[in-house]
Amino acid sequence: MAGALALCAAVAQGADQDVLKHGARGDGSSLDTHAFQAAIDVVSDSGGGVVHVPPGKYLVAHVELKSNVTLRLGKGATLLGSTDRRDYAGKSGAVLAASDAGHITVEGEGEINGQATADYGERWGAPQKPEWRTGLIRIENCRDVTFRGVTLLYSDSWTLHLRRCERVRIDCITIRDNYRRLNSDGIDPNSCKDVKITNCRITTGDDAIVLKSTEPYPCEDIEVSDCVLESATAGLKIGTESKGAFRRIRFRNCRIVNTPVGVGFFVKDGALVQDVVAENIEMQLCPPTFHAVVPLYIDIEKRNPDSKIGAVRDVTFQDIRISGGAGLLMQGMPESLLENVALRNITFDVKEPQDYAKRKKPIGGRRTAHDARDTKFAQEPTYAAMAHMKNLTIEGLRVRITDADFQRYPRSAIALFGVEVARIRGVTRSPAGGEPPPVVQRDCREIDLAPAAR
Repeated sequence: MAGALALCAAVAQGADQDVLKHGARGDGSSLDTHAFQAAIDVVSDSGGGVVHVPPGKYLVAHVELKSNVTLRLGKGATLLGSTDRRDYAGKSGAVLAASDAGHITVEGEGEINGQATADYGERWGAPQKPEWRTGLIRIENCRDVTFRGVTLLYSDSWTLHLRRCERVRIDCITIRDNYRRLNSDGIDPNSCKDVKITNCRITTGDDAIVLKSTEPYPCEDIEVSDCVLESATAGLKIGTESKGAFRRIRFRNCRIVNTPVGVGFFVKDGALVQDVVAENIEMQLCPPTFHAVVPLYIDIEKRNPDSKIGAVRDVTFQDIRISGGAGLLMQGMPESLLENVALRNITFDVKEPQDYAKRKKPIGGRRTAHDARDTKFAQEPTYAAMAHMKNLTIEGLRVRITDADFQRYPRSAIALFGVEVARIRGVTRSPAGGEPPPVVQRDCREIDLAPAAR
């Protein structure tokens, strides 16, 4: 009995650890990686518990999170990611990492700062990106992963990368990266299952929340809700890496500001995208930048001449409010029509309309294949270009333009190109008169178009 009690006491004592007791200095200049790793190892070896990080600035590089461990960053605690490659000792450039583990939590009121604050990237006139960069967090092949409350700052590449993980919960985190820094994505679920991202505030120099499949494994059962997103590229995105299927995706109750692409599907590598709903989304698009501005975007293309052709079907956009100067663009390929796409209750307030003369579709990633669809539909005089589609449903699309802007850029509310079977109701443009008419169609068949109610 006495021995058992002593063992229980030892386990309890080992369960929760303070990094200061393992030699961390928290002075912002001494490398504290070993102290953090020692505390995590003790907690993991004892069966699980909490690693406490008190106020201070802790310089670290590639700290490995382990099963059943909670890393709790107290208020005033900051993890500074080392920018010295030698501190990573040949490991990945992640400040925090985990692989093949379960029940991992990072929480608290503290911060993790990658120190990548400078403007960067060739599109901003800065030098080419280096061969090696850090990212804040990389979690691979893990289950039951939670991030709660923490603030992630100034990542040099993808901020929070989740690869082939299951049952992930991300709630109330803040990400603030440099808006002018190349490749600083916010959250990247990559071939993950059962992911919920809620109540987050994200500003990034690349995609804010982007679902990927860099390998032929699916990304499915993903929900993003109640987030505020700002991005130099896309707010909510699927692709461009699209080797595995994307299924059962929900984007809800989000606000997207100062961003070129609000919700975008970039299908380049042969994936099937199926059963996606984006609803109750408010978008305030940015002015013209190096990217094409498109509030709602779907594109299928071949990344390379020998790439497989992907597919998109069963997609719904509903209760979307848009403010900006450039229109929607949804285009399949003649070989792969977008199928069963529905738009319901879409309101578009045109602000400072953009000139389409040189407009191109967003590319969003490397490619070697090109075709006429780079510009063909993007430059059409309309606020919703829909091309190469089958079974399209429109129930309520309102485009509002000032008289002066309509005289400057006379455009339809919606234009259909090569659409097979559509049911269109409630499309209005204000002003309603003038050419082109509110609805334009070309090379289409079986279009059931009802006049808008007056």
